[in-house]
Amino acid sequence: MIIITGAAGFIGSCLAGKLNNQGIKDLVLVDDFSKREKAANTAHKAFVTRVDRRELFNWFRTSHHSVEFVFHIGARTDTTEFNPKVFDELNLNYSKKVWDLCTVYQIPLVYASSAATYGDGSRGYRDDHALIPKLQPLNPYGVSKNEFDKWVLTRKQAPPAWYGIKFFNVFGPNEYHKGRMASVVFHSFNQIRDTGSVKLFRSHHPDYQDGKQLRDFIYVKDVADVLYFLMNHSAGSGIYNLGTGKARSFLDLVSAVFKAMGKTPAIDFIDTPIDIRDKYQYFTEAEMGKLHSIGYLKPFTSLEHGVREYVQEYLLGGNYV
Repeated sequence: MIIITGAAGFIGSCLAGKLNNQGIKDLVLVDDFSKREKAANTAHKAFVTRVDRRELFNWFRTSHHSVEFVFHIGARTDTTEFNPKVFDELNLNYSKKVWDLCTVYQIPLVYASSAATYGDGSRGYRDDHALIPKLQPLNPYGVSKNEFDKWVLTRKQAPPAWYGIKFFNVFGPNEYHKGRMASVVFHSFNQIRDTGSVKLFRSHHPDYQDGKQLRDFIYVKDVADVLYFLMNHSAGSGIYNLGTGKARSFLDLVSAVFKAMGKTPAIDFIDTPIDIRDKYQYFTEAEMGKLHSIGYLKPFTSLEHGVREYVQEYLLGGNYV
């Protein structure tokens, strides 16, 4: 069996869909299934059982002999939450328990880290283990992810193969439930549909024009492809970036949304909210050589193609992977 934590969430449910499409149906879906807004993400998935995230560790101890692989994707991902205790419980300490069980029972593990660990990017975006202790994330979410990465690198005992994946800006289907934390593609689509125009954050940095803030946007189906690759890989354990390796502007992104919807671009700029302004990343771009070095050579979906597919095949019809 294959465990997926966060299975009712955005990336986790798309990963479950990818595995189903590969004929893999012996999945153990782990999440807080009381949240009705996420129910549709797993409604049509094939799986063996669902386990509440609070019951995972007891379940694991009694059923570990049947577990072949663990994808630990579940986490509190709200970058506007500033209570460190929330992240200590749901991200850091929970992840340590997952790691320890995979180590004790010698089960391969992929876990979700984040590009938020890189902070303002002043130290670059290299997935070099030596850099990780020096990083200074800008919010408690990023801190929790980096603290776990740092903890992992001090372990003398580990799962037989393990990969920590620093997700950059992921967009795509199954993020309907994410609210404020959904992708800019999702929010732009809704604004254009409802008002005919879209609002972007004004730049508060002298080096960037309005709308020219740059991010490494990656389509969720590419993320699922990489995770599937890692499940079938057994060498090169470590922490890896996962972006496209090419930063694009928010203007590029929303222009692609307008085009996918057959609309003429109409863009207004608004001030970045005060509560996130000093924690805002103006540039992210994954260095992808490390992942390529272990054999992942499939090209990533272009921003324009990914946005077009997401809008036309999913958002316009309210469809799910």
